[in-house]
Order: sequence, then structure tokens, then C-alpha cells
Amino acid sequence: MEVSTLPCLLLVSAALALCCAAAARPDSATSNLDAATMAAQELDRVASLPGAPSYSYAFKHYSGYVTTDERLGKALFYWFFEAMEKPDDKPLVLWLNGGPGCSSVGFGQAQELGPFLVKKDVPELELNPYAWNQGNLLSGELAAANLLFLDSPAGVGFSYTNTSFEIDPPGDNSTAHGSYAFLVRWFQRFPQHKMKEFYIAGESYAGHYIPQLANLIVDENKKASRENYINFKGILIGNAYMDGDTDLQGIVDSSWHHAIISDTLYATYLRPCNFSAEVLSRECEVALGQFNVLHDLIDIYSLYAPNCERGYPDFNTSFSPQIGPTTSRFDLLRIPMGYDPCTQTYATEYLNREDVQRALHANTTGVSYPYSLCRDSINVLWHDSDKTVLPIVKKLAQEGLRIWIFSGDTDGRIPTTSTRYTLKKLGLPIKEDWSPWFTHKQVLLLF
Repeated sequence: MEVSTLPCLLLVSAALALCCAAAARPDSATSNLDAATMAAQELDRVASLPGAPSYSYAFKHYSGYVTTDERLGKALFYWFFEAMEKPDDKPLVLWLNGGPGCSSVGFGQAQELGPFLVKKDVPELELNPYAWNQGNLLSGELAAANLLFLDSPAGVGFSYTNTSFEIDPPGDNSTAHGSYAFLVRWFQRFPQHKMKEFYIAGESYAGHYIPQLANLIVDENKKASRENYINFKGILIGNAYMDGDTDLQGIVDSSWHHAIISDTLYATYLRPCNFSAEVLSRECEVALGQFNVLHDLIDIYSLYAPNCERGYPDFNTSFSPQIGPTTSRFDLLRIPMGYDPCTQTYATEYLNREDVQRALHANTTGVSYPYSLCRDSINVLWHDSDKTVLPIVKKLAQEGLRIWIFSGDTDGRIPTTSTRYTLKKLGLPIKEDWSPWFTHKQVLLLF
């Protein structure tokens, strides 16, 4: 889903509130930093970027590594952009892409909401008019933010680990703890941002990452020292994979509503499937195999977009997993994220350039394999995944966090239908009825 162009349908439940409030000015201004801290930040500052627009742009950006586990040799890569105007007054937003195994730098920054979008022509980058570090230019109503993109877990994008996945397999729990360790150490490197209002945002399998990381921050804040306390305010998740039962049911129902599958396949075979089962029946597996063949003909992540004629460079975007007698509900869902054609190709080519990696202080260990938007090995070896994160979401709402669940209505992978089923399962009371959101006297979306 391309958040800058595709129409959205916002689904906000009773205890869920919008989280676009302006942040308070942080206690420590940049001018008050000590020499060692300023020097550490300067090492990460991106002085110039190959392919960037020749005209000036009014924001600083930094990128580099933060070690999260010395024993296992884990370091996570980040790319941070200050807000275009008055960054000291703006909140800080951490962006996470899903997969699991896909890069927030390669997707979120380079193709979605980041300041620099990749493109085919020279120069290879263009400023994104809808970047979140400059607010919403359509309405001017949404506050801009300081943007932090993180490749997580270790092994995704430019992030690395010196330990084999077979020895230290990736999973939900280790990803949350690794991201938390990153945040604590990143705030030590950039203390001027520590007291800003902090939000976590993302999409797809970040529907797991975000609630789990948020839950860890809430728990750790209750016992944290002043130095490690995070001024955490809320979360935003788009097309979120949060509940296996409702997500898969929603994919099937949405595909029928979009006329992708036939009445016979839907009513006779798929509709009766028990998607709550840990292991699907053989009849359901066969029907899902036919279902997947039809989805392979289109871009499941953007139903009305054309396929990229150049193909996808570094991972299989096919919706179809191997269907077998032990296929679980999660195996059918953990397929790497796709995107509009052909930005995956452009992003992969750009981020594999040596001059770009030098400018971003990336691949400092000189690994032998190329940068990849998604790592299939991480997806395949994923160790643990909660069947549902809805109890965590309820807890976060009770803790007073702001929670915004939104859904692009042409994403067939985690469609709006899935999101509506999932939010209904929360069982929260409705406090405000379905409403249009206007911009320039036109309905932009519904919430």
C-alpha cells in the first residue's frame, strides 16, 4: 500500500484516539549537548546523498548503527530525519515495516512516507510532498514529526547479526527486546529528542511489532531510571496483521467482494473453512491453493495497480506459500510485503550502490551478500508469533495510550475487511459514529 496516493479508510474504535498532538519542547536543546555527544552525532550526520535533488532542503538527517547485543554481535541500522520546520517542537515517530523480514529504510523511507523517494530517472531521488516530516500538504491539519526509520530485527536491511539464525532464530519476542535496546541507546546518542512525545507507527506485520514493543516500553517505563524513561504517547498501525483468525477470513471475504475469486470457490470451499484452527483441513488447503493462483496474477498489495514489468529484484513477492498437510494459519500470512511497481527495483538498485552506502554509513562490515528489501530466511525461520495481539492492544488502551488503526482500502493482503473484523473482536463500545473526513470540501476518507 502506498500511503501517499491510495485512498484510506480509517477505523477508530471507542477507546482509540487520534495521536497527532504537538510535542512539548524537550528539556535539552542541541546547544546544550556536550562535545562528545555532538561528535557522536556528527559521525552519523549525512552530509551529502548521491542522487538527491540539487536544490536545498530544510532538514538534517542522520544514519548509522546502534549496537543492541554485544554478545551476539547484533547492530540495528537507522535513518533519522528531523522535521522540516521547528524540529524541537515536533514529536518523534519510529516507523517499522513488516514482513517479517522487510526493511523500513527500503520500504517506508524510500517508497512511502520518507522525505526521499526513489525513482527511475536521474536524479534518483525526489522530495516526497507527503513526507511525514513536513505534515500533510493536502489539508495542513496533521502535525509534522521527526522521523526515525529502523531496520529490525537484526539481519533485516542493513542491520546485521554475527550469530547464525539457526542458533539465534528471529521472532516476535527477540524483535521487541532488540528494538527496545535500540531505543534506549539511540536516545543516549541523541538526548535532545529523549523528552519529545514519542509514537510508534508502521504497517502489515508491524501489527505485531508495534503492540509488543509498546507493551515492553510501558512495562520498562514503570521501573526505568530518568535516563532510560521514554516519553511514550501512542501507536499508529496501517493494514495491521493483529489477529490470525480474522485476518485470513478477511482476505478471503475481501477477495470475493473485489471479484477476484468465483462464487463457487468462495461459497463452496473457502467460506466453510475454519480459520481459527491451528492446522487447516486438507479441503481448505486445496481451496486456498486455487485462491493463491488467482492472486499471483495481480499485485495483492495494491489491487488496482499494474504489475511491474521489470519484475522484482531480490525476493519472491508471490502470495502463494507451499501448501501442505501441516500448513498453519501463520504460514499462509507471513509472506514478504509487496509494493507498487516498480519502486522495489529502484530502491534495491539504489541502496546497493557503494557510494550510497558510504554516504549512509551503511554496510560498514562489508558483508558479501547484497542489500535486500526483504530477507526470506528471516521470514522462514521466524521462531515465535502470537496468534493474536488484541489483549496487548486492550492493555495499551487501558494504560491511556493513543491508538490509531487505519486501513488502505485497495490492499488485498491485510484488507480493510480484516481490520474491521479484528477491531470488532476487541469488543469496545462505539463512542462516535462512522464519519467522513473532508479536505478541500471533498471526502478524503471515512473513520
